[in-house]
Amino acid sequence: MKTLILGGARSGKSALAERLARESAKEVTYIATAQALDGEMAGRIAHHRARRPTAWACIEEPLALGAVLRAHASTGRLLLVDCLTLWLSNALGTNDGAHFDREHAALLAAVNDVPHDIVFVSNEVGLGITPMGELTRRFVDEAGRLHQSLAAACERVVFVAAGLPLVMKGTLP
Repeated sequence: MKTLILGGARSGKSALAERLARESAKEVTYIATAQALDGEMAGRIAHHRARRPTAWACIEEPLALGAVLRAHASTGRLLLVDCLTLWLSNALGTNDGAHFDREHAALLAAVNDVPHDIVFVSNEVGLGITPMGELTRRFVDEAGRLHQSLAAACERVVFVAAGLPLVMKGTLP
């Protein structure tokens, strides 16, 4: 089953994704998109690492997410991708529109082609005011488009706020 978990910062979305992965009784591969480019992000990454089971494999991939999904998906494995908005930020940050378009298309194609379990975690950033800067407006727009595409492709979509899941599509176990 493919699952998209959306929520704000520190809403509990990663904890829910990790719970679903643990309860799946499948081998788990955690796909991390964050890059430790500063001390604060390094701390966030360390926090996530510390709470993951040591038996889970971890792949750190900031850009080529579609290729990683294709390479590591299998029947007995659940892929947990955390987080799509960091991936989006990385992809937009290349300042190469053609590269972004290729990676975006590759991700969506992989999601539609891979018939195995994937849990995506992403920040919902479209609930606030319209950002003032061109890049931040593009980021919010692209995140909204990505979430809509993934929500259509996933069997389950959950919004998390204050640690409470609101199921928007499908059911939680």
